[in-house]
Amino acid sequence: MSTKGRHLLASPALTDPNFDRAVVFMLEHGGEGALGVVVNRPSELPVAGTIDDWKDLAPEPPVIFVGGPVSASSVIAIATMPADETSHHWNAVALGLGTVDLDSDPSEVPGIEKVRMFAGYASWAPGQLDAELLDDAWIVVDAEAEDIHATDPDELWWRVVGRQQGPLNRLRFYPRDPSDN
Repeated sequence: MSTKGRHLLASPALTDPNFDRAVVFMLEHGGEGALGVVVNRPSELPVAGTIDDWKDLAPEPPVIFVGGPVSASSVIAIATMPADETSHHWNAVALGLGTVDLDSDPSEVPGIEKVRMFAGYASWAPGQLDAELLDDAWIVVDAEAEDIHATDPDELWWRVVGRQQGPLNRLRFYPRDPSDN
């Protein structure tokens, strides 16, 4: 099952600190592996002064996010664009979201509404994510475009869990710090 265009929610049992309460938006998932960005880890690094050409399109908080532990010096940008817009600087993923080429001038990509930037990404070798899904390390849920541009990213894991139906919805009561339990 491909997770492209969906979220992976780190299950409470996942012990890797890189992914504690992570919400990962999946950009690719196929026979060659999987790739996504953690969308709820803002850094302290402002977009202004770093990627100035695109700073006016960065939503609140206007910082570069920590997209994952792989290639932290590379930046992936996810933009919101109307469904009827096309550009060779844009690669659609799902929900009116896609990656945008930061080397292009924003004026060359008409219709872009917002751009969130991520330093680094999360990736999995062929079959690796599928095995982690079978081990219940991740919960696959539908994404919403607004999640990528959340103004309160620290609350995103709980918000996404809270909109789920059935037993998964109970995870919204999971303590922010389990040691307080």
